[in-house]
Amino acid sequence: MSNQLLTLVVAFVALGLMRVPIGIAMLAAGVAYLLVKRADPGLAAEQVMNAMLQSDVLLAIPMFILCAQLIGVGSIGDRLMTLAQSLVGRVPGGLGHVNVLVNVVFASMSGSAVADAAGPGAVLVRLMRQSGYPAGFAAALTAAAATLAPIIPPSIPFILYAVIANVSVGALFAAGILPGILIAVLLMASVVYQAKRRDFPRGEGISLAALPGVLGRSLLPLGLPVLVLGGIRVGAFTPTEGAAVAALYALLLVGAIYRDVGSRDLYESFRTALTQSASVMTIIMGAFLMNYAIAAEQLPNAIAALFLSLDLSATGFLVGVMVLFLILGCFIDTTVMLLVLVPVLLPTARALGIDLVHFGLVVTVNMMVGMLTPPYGVLHFVMAGVTGIPVRDIIREIWFFCWVLLAALLALVFIPEITLWLPRHLGLMK
Repeated sequence: MSNQLLTLVVAFVALGLMRVPIGIAMLAAGVAYLLVKRADPGLAAEQVMNAMLQSDVLLAIPMFILCAQLIGVGSIGDRLMTLAQSLVGRVPGGLGHVNVLVNVVFASMSGSAVADAAGPGAVLVRLMRQSGYPAGFAAALTAAAATLAPIIPPSIPFILYAVIANVSVGALFAAGILPGILIAVLLMASVVYQAKRRDFPRGEGISLAALPGVLGRSLLPLGLPVLVLGGIRVGAFTPTEGAAVAALYALLLVGAIYRDVGSRDLYESFRTALTQSASVMTIIMGAFLMNYAIAAEQLPNAIAALFLSLDLSATGFLVGVMVLFLILGCFIDTTVMLLVLVPVLLPTARALGIDLVHFGLVVTVNMMVGMLTPPYGVLHFVMAGVTGIPVRDIIREIWFFCWVLLAALLALVFIPEITLWLPRHLGLMK
């Protein structure tokens, strides 16, 4: 490792330990690299900004963030929760299943695990605790179910990966549907197991006569993912335009059709979306600068040569990446892994003939497991912050769900068709 690259790593780690915001730490580490290397900062800044400005896909991120904020206000959550309760309320561990189903629906609207955990997740945990579920279990299940958000489209990590790997956003969105359903089914099966083993209470359902009314109240929110994915599929709009359509649709729902939010709620939604978008874009700029340094040091080529010299198969490489990400996920922010480590690993994946859409799904699910694994798992702290449940109680229960997600991850690694069948069937990839 050169002195310049060592400076980059040391500066980034030191700033991270000092709790400097991750985007600022990336930018500062990149600038430190440029100063030590005596490179032209203006040239690096020009290349970073060109990379960002030439990628219109990045415009989808603030639109999906705004959409997530809008659906978090008003009655949309209550409508979807009532529908889920009516469908699975009487099943053993009924509210646990409601939790998973609500997260599935919100995942198809928000694309952010943290947003789902902090929004509907807080309400779901409160309902489960009031019904007699252990607090730690309720929070751990909610955290695990929130990981569906970046897997079921639309997905902010998919958009970032598409920019990095130069693959189709539409193909990634389609590829995430079956893995998301698989994880949801496994989570619901795990709830049944735990409910029978620990004698959790059953929820309440509704009569068949009342079901059409409940479904009718939920029909318009359920139309959002159909509109976005359907529009992309038929070519009515691009994924970037689809994000704007999603935000506009959510705004029409809460502001014009249901009219259950005031101007202050809408203002707060826009303000929060603006703040979060600025934070994400700062991280992306920092990651581009760090990637500029990594590329200048020829690190991706060196790592690709190392992996190829080991004579690994494609599956062996994916298993190695899985283990690496699982270990790093315990200590490193998942955004860093996506924006910094994935570009380093992509040349090897290409050389081994791994489909980059499949690789993106494996990496994304890997990162979601990392959001659960102690000690750094960010979803622990989100759930503890919005519910007041001690982190230790959440961690005690979270390991069970880590194994559930790991089983799904192994299935994706060894059975690529789980991810690739649907985008191929829809004609979004060869």
